Amino acid sequence: MQLQQLKHFWRDEEGATAIEYGLIAGLVSVVIIAGLAVLGPNLKDLFTTISDKVSAANTTATAGGTTPPAQ
Repeated sequence: MQLQQLKHFWRDEEGATAIEYGLIAGLVSVVIIAGLAVLGPNLKDLFTTISDKVSAANTTATAGGTTPPAQ
């Protein structure tokens, strides 16, 4: 009886699927982190530029000036 249970346990592959999904999720997270590490400084510069332009437009609009035309 115990030998058959051991054989059944040895052939059971349900846990392998969960492990594979875990490995895939880990790999995807490593790729995302690496991508953010590479693109991070560029994204920071982009958002800083956008923030500066929005602040300048807001200052112009609240100061009674004309707003620049939309592009």
